[in-house]
Amino acid sequence: MEFRIERGALTDAVSRAARVLPARSPVPVLGGLLLDVDAGVLRVSALDFEASARVETEALTVRAGRVLVMGRRLLDICKVLPDGPVECAVEGSRFTVSGDGSRFGLSVLPLDDYPALPPLPEVRGAVDAGEFASAVAQVAPAAGRDDSLPTLTGIRLALDGSTMTLAATDRYRFAVRTLPFKATAAGAVPADVLVPARRLTGIARSLGRSGLVDVAVDGGSVGFEHAGTRTTVRLLDGRLPRHEKLFAMADPAVAVLDRAGLVEAVGRVSVVADGGSPLQLTFSAGPEGSVLLQAGFEDDVASQRLPAALEGADEMTVAFNPSYLLDALSSIEDASVRMKLLGPGQRALITGGEDTGAPSHQHLLMSVKPALL
Repeated sequence: MEFRIERGALTDAVSRAARVLPARSPVPVLGGLLLDVDAGVLRVSALDFEASARVETEALTVRAGRVLVMGRRLLDICKVLPDGPVECAVEGSRFTVSGDGSRFGLSVLPLDDYPALPPLPEVRGAVDAGEFASAVAQVAPAAGRDDSLPTLTGIRLALDGSTMTLAATDRYRFAVRTLPFKATAAGAVPADVLVPARRLTGIARSLGRSGLVDVAVDGGSVGFEHAGTRTTVRLLDGRLPRHEKLFAMADPAVAVLDRAGLVEAVGRVSVVADGGSPLQLTFSAGPEGSVLLQAGFEDDVASQRLPAALEGADEMTVAFNPSYLLDALSSIEDASVRMKLLGPGQRALITGGEDTGAPSHQHLLMSVKPALL
């Protein structure tokens, strides 16, 4: 095996595939990356018990062949290679990487022990790559991180006709994003699956931001293919709770604020909110409507007042975990935010500021008991 490739192309392919490598594995070969070069194409593949990836890129093939090397070590080498062309070859029991006077040698792993990559499931349709990446980033912060509750560590991916719905919850917050989906004939049958949030986040980052992503689903896995990158992920068992009733609010108070100003104020005031103590927001209606942000106890306190429009109540006080509130506000892309409020200790729904009926992105937070300042 021998090929030549630009350092940037090699680093990109290796880093994309390496996203699925396990941090630790009792099977040594699963820490490896499989490099397969033939007819001007280099394929870099990775596999563990939950996910697989295969990335294709152009390479000048001198001698076709395959080799398995430790993936993270190869990625470290790629990051420090000089810019320019790189020559790679198998020489005896070593895989060599050379460029601009630098040379590295890696021991090879046994190819016979490496499992075959799983096939891509049936393609159900396609979604815009940029929209998909943004949507995953918007809902992923709401996914749980407690492995003892594996269902809550997933992101719901539902396909229904011309719409894809992504949703995540950790019981204290619930994020939902819908986006257009171009279904194939197979995609006419609805699908509703649960994908590990950590895996889906890594995939969305690796797929790029332009073009269409093919989405493939079967009973046990979900797959994505875009611009030479193909990934599969094993699905989680279980289902997330439905969000429709939670998001329905009867006669809420509605506050509208500048998003950037609110993000800055939350970050500033919550500096004194040690130990996850709540951040209190007191909204006031009227010609000079405002919101007063307060945090802290006893001697360590902070506050800031911002302009805000409040409808449906003369005054409303709510309090949130400041980290959860920042996650929700940061996931909104509009210049302003709209908060539907039911009162202390109850649900609050955060969306973009434009009142367009059914917003494509919604983030539900549970308000906590306001602190006594």
